[in-house]
Amino acid sequence: MSLAIEKVGEALVVSPEGQINSGNAAGIEADLLAHVEKGESRFVLDLSNLNYISSAGLRVVLVLAKRLKQGGGALALCAMQPHVREVFDISGFLAILTVLDTRQEAVAKVA
Repeated sequence: MSLAIEKVGEALVVSPEGQINSGNAAGIEADLLAHVEKGESRFVLDLSNLNYISSAGLRVVLVLAKRLKQGGGALALCAMQPHVREVFDISGFLAILTVLDTRQEAVAKVA
């Protein structure tokens, strides 16, 4: 698992690669929240290279979304693989999160 992070305009685009599971979720959550603590408030999660997410990974996304909402920030997810999208759908997260098809749409949404 690796996290590619780049600044695109006002948005911090985070692109996880591989899997988010119970073994690495806590570390990923700590990394993401550290960026929030440093003042980042507009996040895009580009999930094009994420091939698996567990319930622990879903929790990371939810914690990030709540923290950003509390601080007046924004979060958008984009480019989900079909099987990852299915996990978000079954969990009900598609109804409560902003999910877009492309990175450009997601960056524009949080700007």
